[in-house]
Amino acid sequence: MDKVVLVTGAGRGIGAAIARAAGKAGYRVVVNYGRSREAAEGVVRDIVSGGGEAIAVQGDVASESDVVRLFQTVDERYGRLDALVNNAGIIGAFGRVDAVTAQSIQELLAINVTGAFICAREAVRRMSTERGGRGGVIVNISSAATTLGAPNEFVPYAASKGAINTMTIGLAKEVGREGIRVIAVEPGLIATEIHESAPAGRLERLGPTVPIGRVAPPEEVAGPVLFLMSDAASYITGTVLRVAGGR
Repeated sequence: MDKVVLVTGAGRGIGAAIARAAGKAGYRVVVNYGRSREAAEGVVRDIVSGGGEAIAVQGDVASESDVVRLFQTVDERYGRLDALVNNAGIIGAFGRVDAVTAQSIQELLAINVTGAFICAREAVRRMSTERGGRGGVIVNISSAATTLGAPNEFVPYAASKGAINTMTIGLAKEVGREGIRVIAVEPGLIATEIHESAPAGRLERLGPTVPIGRVAPPEEVAGPVLFLMSDAASYITGTVLRVAGGR
């Protein structure tokens, strides 16, 4: 396989699991990270030691200039882009809506929404058959919180992921005839570092409420994402896949 995938926020958590799985599947992987260079380089080492090819590229998705530079690096290194996984995101501050600040919401939306849009823009410019591209796949990582609402915890985060679902549906309809598929994946309770900012014991408390009876490791999200990127999912676009153990 000579296909290239860019995974944003791939230094750890779900992004890292997706990057590793893509490397095992034969993709050449661009591991984007914002601040955790050491973690991202660790993911690259894992992929390379398994016989794959990967590079780590720094870039804050909240910065348009960083995103443009990130995609230009992909152009220079590989000359093509076949898949984008819009994974970079933050939960933001925990608490009730009556305690949020405008600044915290703006910071959240800059990464979770604006960043995803700008990355999708750059991907479409390269993938679209109307622009000389070969087509491709965009997988947006959303959240089960979109329908659960996350009351008393992170309603702004849930709202930001609702925007991602809407973007997924609209963009899929825009570029479907240009060889590009766009899908969203909604993880549920996943054991990742993102919960470090949550109240202690949150995963242990909520795990038993999942119909399947447990919290999942990030690898259980990576599998569905790799399927959606594959030719086996060639007729799937403009939809949202829930990966949440029945929540």
